[in-house]
Amino acid sequence: MKFPPVEEQLAVLKRGTVDIKSEDELKQRLQQSRDTGVPLRVKLGIDPSSPDIHLGHTVVLRKLRDFQRLGHQAIVLWGTATAMVGDPTGRNKTRPALTREQVEHNKQTYRSQVAKVLDVQAAEERENGEWFHKQTFMDCVALAGRYTVARILERDDFQKRYRAEQPISVHEFLYPLLQGWDSVELRADVELGGTDQLFNLMVGRELQKQSGQPSQVCITTPLLEGLDGSQKMSKSLDNYVGVAESASVQFGKLMKVPNPLLPKYLELLTDLPQERIQALVGNPLDAKFALAAAVVAGYHGDAAAAAARAEYDRVHQQGGLPDVLPEWRPAADVRRDAEGRIALPTAMAASGLVSSSSEARRLIEGKGVRVDGVVVVDVKASYGPGTYVVQVGKAKTSRWIVGS
Repeated sequence: MKFPPVEEQLAVLKRGTVDIKSEDELKQRLQQSRDTGVPLRVKLGIDPSSPDIHLGHTVVLRKLRDFQRLGHQAIVLWGTATAMVGDPTGRNKTRPALTREQVEHNKQTYRSQVAKVLDVQAAEERENGEWFHKQTFMDCVALAGRYTVARILERDDFQKRYRAEQPISVHEFLYPLLQGWDSVELRADVELGGTDQLFNLMVGRELQKQSGQPSQVCITTPLLEGLDGSQKMSKSLDNYVGVAESASVQFGKLMKVPNPLLPKYLELLTDLPQERIQALVGNPLDAKFALAAAVVAGYHGDAAAAAARAEYDRVHQQGGLPDVLPEWRPAADVRRDAEGRIALPTAMAASGLVSSSSEARRLIEGKGVRVDGVVVVDVKASYGPGTYVVQVGKAKTSRWIVGS
């Protein structure tokens, strides 16, 4: 197979990376691959510990896709064994254990979303359960003997937990060794991961060296901050954009990216040239439209991206309503008065439009709430059976269906 010139490949592969251990080795591997026509084996390990992925997960997936597009062999390693152990990276407590059934379910939904980024048909898909589920306890002891506790405790998250006298389970010490051994089994030339994975990736280099293999090149990509602009993108923090979300939801969320993060989002989540990105960041609104259009088109197609843009304009610039509204039906335990009516602040809190009734009252007093297009000014307003469209500012809209 004929590969592009090494410098041309490097320009693509270095974009949006933080660490390359080491760049000289990567150049040598690329040149060797070009000389022999044999593609590099590029590994990305994925523990299917949850069923959904967001744009933060796609940063490293896009880097694997870069290697794949250049003609190299992408290896998607499903951590069907390591997901049951739980990666301690960045954790201040032990992850809850998953069953094999949970891991397999998560893998199937995860895979369908990964396929939106990567050509999984062309990738080599493996599971580390292939080897770990066959190993004996003595095999595990032998693997543990390849690394010292002192080296494991060099990890920043372990140091913090140790100093804070927070429990660290012995099986968590084993996780970097398990991930590293995957590289030995796969004979990986390159391993990818987020910056928080560098320690684990470097363990793989060491275990390959001990096993008489060439040590893999380790490449890390940045962690992506979420829509709050500070915390790492996370579904639990509700600052995420989901890969499986609709085009209109993705578009609307991406229009909320904080201005300082626009260059990072554009570099890591789109294929726009650097010159175009530099030209866009001077105008944040144009940059957000370009970002949203590129990302949505990548997951849903150009037509869906255009329709999402049109809906966004209609809702946010022309005062219209979204085509699809989330619906809320009061549960039986939502408090009503003697006439069966629900106080507006109570309903707003129960429906999730606000976090509390007191917040709802503040918004009503500030004329920030509309019901069926009419601004509500009475904090004592209440609503009986019927259907209502409730808007909180420009950001949240819901259709309430109140039964008798």
